[in-house]
Amino acid sequence: MTRLMRALFFLMLFVLPGSAGFGQEPAFRAIAFYSTHVEQDHVDFALQAIPFFGAMAKRDGFEFKATSDWNEMNPVALKQYQVVLWLDDAPSTAAQRLAFEEYMEHGGGWFGFHIAGWMDGRQTWPWFADFLGTLFYGNDWPPLPAKLTVDDPQHPAMKGVPASFLSPANEWYSWDPDPRKTPGVRVLMTLAPSNYPIGFKDTLEGGDIPVTWTNTKYRMLYTNMGHGDKILTNPQQNRFFESALLWLGRQSASAGSVVRAIGCNDSDRD
Repeated sequence: MTRLMRALFFLMLFVLPGSAGFGQEPAFRAIAFYSTHVEQDHVDFALQAIPFFGAMAKRDGFEFKATSDWNEMNPVALKQYQVVLWLDDAPSTAAQRLAFEEYMEHGGGWFGFHIAGWMDGRQTWPWFADFLGTLFYGNDWPPLPAKLTVDDPQHPAMKGVPASFLSPANEWYSWDPDPRKTPGVRVLMTLAPSNYPIGFKDTLEGGDIPVTWTNTKYRMLYTNMGHGDKILTNPQQNRFFESALLWLGRQSASAGSVVRAIGCNDSDRD
């Protein structure tokens, strides 16, 4: 059995909706879209993120579903959910994009990871360029760990996250224009200046490079993390993922909530 087939078999445990318990109304409903035909490092993240968020749903009392059928991004399906996640891809058809636009314009929530923010140019999807508040400009290579600094510790998505921490190996993007200069954008985390220059084959030399932000005109959050199988190995970063999704679902992480780092022993929990 191939590595991908084994992973997909395991994920069948999480594709069906999970919630707090029998007979209880979930706090909110979230659906995660992913693909298996994209870059393997992006697939690796998605296949780890699905059980991570599935376990979180059971712990925090919301409903979570994962699907690789992007045709579920339609008005009838989306109206069932309060939050949509893009784990390793983005909608590719005009119908899917229009459904997402209408969903967000009418109060839907979105959590986008890494490649979800990549486009080859504004002409690909002008609405999304305005929604994100910027365009992909460059990247480092190979994936490397980086120190992140929290810009907005009072934001609910940063609840329980330290002022700075070492994020696991990831491919880091730069942006043009700087999202911080886009009206309505609220930057939550940034690459620390001490990282520069970062990369060997491709290098980010310096500057202001946000990695996580929200466009306050919408209920949305984008984060650059999401490349490879190390992303969920840091409990501090995992705490951000939990707090961010709960904020999008208009909930709040409890002070005693335990966020497991994938691949860590029990002694490595936060």
